Amino acid sequence: MTDLPKAYDPKTVEGRLYQFWMEGGYFTPQVDPGKQPFVIIMPPPNVTGELHLGHALTATVEDTLVRWHRMRGEAALWLPGTDHAGIATQVVVEGQLAREGLSRHDLSREKFLERVWQWVERYGHAISQQHQKLGASCDWSREHFTL
Repeated sequence: MTDLPKAYDPKTVEGRLYQFWMEGGYFTPQVDPGKQPFVIIMPPPNVTGELHLGHALTATVEDTLVRWHRMRGEAALWLPGTDHAGIATQVVVEGQLAREGLSRHDLSREKFLERVWQWVERYGHAISQQHQKLGASCDWSREHFTL
């Protein structure tokens, strides 16, 4: 018999369990035409780099509702996504440029858009990964990015 650790270490448990749930398709609803489905569309967080406490609170409420409907036997879908949030992303990228001693006016429109897309490619998945770390029971096979 092994001793229980003195403190809970989520790294030894949560990632493995979440992967098990994902591989088992537990977050993908099985549609039954005879039943009313339950769907929540995640308000897409902005691609500004990371979630904040407000996102975590919203995710907790939405996840609780979706799981409750699943436990009732309903086809429950929590549809995830992220949004480019043009203004918020622009502010972040302009801040990055300022730290380099530049402004967006120093770049051509194409070069600035290129920098925005670099930011999205680098940080766009961070928010989804953070939701997954929270245990969000979204159907990640249906994730969308809006522009």
